[in-house]
Parts: sequence; structure tokens; C-alpha cells
Amino acid sequence: MDKFELFEEMRFHLLGQGFDVENYKEINYGLQFKVNFQGKSELVRIFESKKKGTRLDLSQVKDDEIAELIRRAETAAYKKGKAAGSGGDGNDREVEPGYNLDGYESLIGVDESGKGDYFGPLVIAGVYLDKEVAEKLAGYGIADSKNLSDKKIKKLAVRIKRHCEYSVVTIKNPRYNQLHKKIGNLNKILAWGHARVIENLLDKVNCDNALSDKFAKKYLIENALMEKGKEIGLEQRVRAESNLAVAAASILARAEFVSQLQQLSDEYEIELPKGAANHIIDVGQKFVKKHGQEELNQVAKLHFKTTDKILNLRLF
Repeated sequence: MDKFELFEEMRFHLLGQGFDVENYKEINYGLQFKVNFQGKSELVRIFESKKKGTRLDLSQVKDDEIAELIRRAETAAYKKGKAAGSGGDGNDREVEPGYNLDGYESLIGVDESGKGDYFGPLVIAGVYLDKEVAEKLAGYGIADSKNLSDKKIKKLAVRIKRHCEYSVVTIKNPRYNQLHKKIGNLNKILAWGHARVIENLLDKVNCDNALSDKFAKKYLIENALMEKGKEIGLEQRVRAESNLAVAAASILARAEFVSQLQQLSDEYEIELPKGAANHIIDVGQKFVKKHGQEELNQVAKLHFKTTDKILNLRLF
């Protein structure tokens, strides 16, 4: 994969995560481009040489969370390239097979969707797998939901629910905004949601271990767990979606998020897009003009800087 192909693939995945990606500029031995996410702007570089091949340079990226999201996009881009090279059609940007339970006999995997999307709720899902069920799911092409189309996610969600014990917690926008105003910290809201799905699943199954993607200090989830959850072994890991249980949870969370977002779009008769890039502002202005400023509380995460831009820029 050359520098131009890597840029195009990364742009696809970054847009899917809610980034605004500016066009590249050519520099010595490579490219550079700016990405914007939740009001923050960072400079990314891609270098290419015969000796080292094509590589990503994040030395100019100051925000650790943004850097991690960019690395995920890079990983997904390379995996898609490998799949295409092996004869796959690449339509769903699937990663190669081989998901596992990392040696666990049974495991609760937890993931979320919607935290980087301005419109729509925050959804946290948990899936319980043991080796027997994992074998049933292995041939379905389950992968991190960021690498799959909405159509594929919808189909996989049906199969996962058919075979697995699961829990989905949806924090709709009015409740989300209320919690964020009270707590003032997205990670604490996420921790509360992760704890709830773990507790919900422990009402149905006996399991000693839970795994989630790393988004904050582990104690935030541990502190939110109640009596049953206090005994579970909790692990957080970067790129935890490489585990089958977490990948399955990511699919259920995304499927519910997409469904909820479509319901809101239908209710308010305006197509509410995913993400938090600059085009969201135009949609937000149209929404406010049609339904009024206060109705934003019903469909959007108001603490995003996007809200100020919508309200400051909209025309009366």
C-alpha cells in the first residue's frame, strides 16, 4: 500500500469515527493532512521510502485519544488492504478471521457506540461467550463494527442475539445531557454504562472475567459495579475488539445506535448524520430552524463544541 492508498483508506475509517479530514498536501517523502475531531485539530503525516516502506507519523499529534483513534484507522486500513490482496471484495472493510477469547473459558465483552457522534444516544453493549458459542460465531465474519457496513452490522446483530446472552444499555440524549451536566465527565458515564451491562449479564450467567476497550482508568468501572460485579476480573485493553466477545458487543452497540439514530431522523423528518465533522453544523442549523433550539436536547450531545457553532452560526 503506497502513501496515497493509505491516506484514502484512513480517511474512510476516520470519517466513520466522526472526524473531519482535510485533503493532503505533498511534502518531502510523503503527505501531511489535518484532522478535526470534537473541536480539536491535529496534523498527521504519512512517509514512504524504499527502505522503511509506508509509515504513519503521529509526532505532531498532541491529544492521546485522537492519536489512538488515528492508529485504529491505520490498523483497519492495512487489514482491509490485506483482505483485498487475498481475493476478498472488501465491501465491508472486514479484518481477517481469527478472533478468539484470548484463553478465557468464558468472557463478557463490552463495547460502546455513539460517544463520538453528535447526534444520537450513547449505547453500551455486553456479550457473554464461552468456547462452545464462540465456535458457532467464528464463521460469521464478526469484526470490530468500525470496519463493517451498517447493512452487515444489522445482519450480524441478529445472529449474535440468536446465539448469545447479551445486554444493551441505551442512554438517550435527554438522559445523557442530564448526566453529563451533573457528572461533567464522559468517561464516568461510560464507566457507569459498562458496569450496568456487566451486572445485567451476571444476572443471567456465571462468569469470572470481563474485557472492554481501554477508555479510562479501570477503577472507574470497578467503582460503578455493584455486589455481583465486584467479584469479576475486569480487564481493559487497547484494541480489545480483536477479542471475539468485544467485537460482538461492538456490533450490538452500533446496530442499536444506528437504529436509534434512524428513529430520531424519522420522528423529526430530517436525516441526522453520524459523526461530529463540520457538515454536522449545517444539519444542526436546519434542525434548529425547523424544530427550535430546545429540541436539540432530544437528539444531540449538547456538550460538544458543535452546539456552540450551530447556535452561533444559524440564521434567523
